[in-house]
Amino acid sequence: MTGYIKIHKAEGTWTVRAGGAVLAETRNAVELNEGEMAPVIYFPREDIAMSFFDASDLRSNCPHKGEATYYSIQTKSQTLQDVAWSYEDPKPGLEAIKGHLAFYISDKLAVERV
Repeated sequence: MTGYIKIHKAEGTWTVRAGGAVLAETRNAVELNEGEMAPVIYFPREDIAMSFFDASDLRSNCPHKGEATYYSIQTKSQTLQDVAWSYEDPKPGLEAIKGHLAFYISDKLAVERV
């Protein structure tokens, strides 16, 4: 059902900031558009400071994308629980997000085009 989901290269440079630090910066992000939901930016793992991330036990299943695994981020002052997710083995047609992480945006975590 890839017609429901559209993926393309996200133009420009994108960052993830949390706890006063830049945790990711990339010019190789992809944007995923799913139905009427807001677009989601996926960052390639090689452009993320993964040393700040801990895999969690949380899993979820999307009927369109497959099983998601989650990550928590350890900042200087706190742990942001389950704020990033990844599809390690996405459904056919969505291979562009494999090896990428997406983030829940909040007052503690920002995803920005710079």
